[in-house]
Amino acid sequence: MKREENNDRLSCPPEVLRLVENFSRHVEAYKAGQYNETQLRREYVDPLFEALGWDIANRAGIAEAYKDVIHEDAIKIGFICQVH
Repeated sequence: MKREENNDRLSCPPEVLRLVENFSRHVEAYKAGQYNETQLRREYVDPLFEALGWDIANRAGIAEAYKDVIHEDAIKIGFICQVH
């Protein structure tokens, strides 16, 4: 982001502003409990980073070691308890 010449505020990519405005309009629905982490990531987090110049989907086709983003597998939480 760069500073605007006429004031001391940071300029923001239009897509970032659109994402923030859209999220703000629907925030109560997101808090209701039906909106999950994957939806949030796909609809807001990934587009936010793309708007900031990150290659989220590796469209450049670069090697794993040099990617902007490395997607993680799901984390399994829990344990098995055997009673003898």
